[in-house]
Amino acid sequence: MIDRLRQIKLQTEQRIAEVSDYDSLNEIKIKVLGRKGEITQLLRGLKDLVGDERVEAGKIANDIKNTLEKLVEDKTVELKKLEMEMRLKSEKIDVSLPGMPLPNGSQHPISRVADEIKEIFIGMGFSVAEGPEIETDYYNFEALNIPRDHPARDMQDSFYITEEMLLRTHTSPVQVRTMERLAPQIPVKIIVPGKVYRKDDDATHSPMFNQVEGLLIDERITFANLKGTLMLFAQKIFGEGVRVRYRPSFFPFTEPSAEMDISCVHCQGKGCRVCSHTGWLEILGAGMVNPRVLEYGGYDSEKVTGFAFGMGIERIAMLKYGINDLRLFFDNDKRFLTQF
Repeated sequence: MIDRLRQIKLQTEQRIAEVSDYDSLNEIKIKVLGRKGEITQLLRGLKDLVGDERVEAGKIANDIKNTLEKLVEDKTVELKKLEMEMRLKSEKIDVSLPGMPLPNGSQHPISRVADEIKEIFIGMGFSVAEGPEIETDYYNFEALNIPRDHPARDMQDSFYITEEMLLRTHTSPVQVRTMERLAPQIPVKIIVPGKVYRKDDDATHSPMFNQVEGLLIDERITFANLKGTLMLFAQKIFGEGVRVRYRPSFFPFTEPSAEMDISCVHCQGKGCRVCSHTGWLEILGAGMVNPRVLEYGGYDSEKVTGFAFGMGIERIAMLKYGINDLRLFFDNDKRFLTQF
């Protein structure tokens, strides 16, 4: 047994010295030192030895095992060092070489249109206001004249975090927050861009979209002021030749309320597939601020009036650039994005 142990030691030392990769080294370790390895199998024969022979064989076997384990550890360190040297050589950077050119990005069409909308209204004296995307039920509904039992909630009861907190369904809460902060100061002229969240009922809508709302409060504000402001906006964004019309509608936070249409930007109002052969395209909702909303915001509805409007940025971008599929905004397809 002792001779066989010494023979295993010499053979293993030679194999460890010649090995050049982790897999081969691990194979040697398992074959010689593992639970079913050569030394373990040989030591099972100790029970057949007696006296001093058994003691001597056990001591030699233990010394050989310790020696071989130390050789394996040293070889592992050596292989790691060699691997690091090879890696450093392969990853060496020649700092004298010219830099790699980076492709130029382009602005996303939603960001482009949002910036254009903000620029137009800032040019008319509006300022930009922002607010939280996680909103309270009070600011998202109650303060906008939408009580808990109002059927208008059915279209917007969406992503609740608690019974009193939800992802905002429009940017109108920022209008109320701004009124509370500024009341009774006039005029109030703000636009509120930002992300909003609503349940996705069909393939033509996204559960998250971008919106811009506007609010103007002052003395003697009428629907004529609203029409003039939105007419100028439509001409700036779609061109001087665009025509506008208003259709009666309902929003709990405005009274009277209207939907604003523009003459089809594809057929110039003649009628085509895009406008369903009507010659008109809906782009936004608007109206005079409901007196109750003014009161919630801290203003005297007997002294001041105001108008508000809201539009989806994706809708404006699709009409402006002739985009026919909402999903293109979110696919991150470079072929689409580099067009803008």
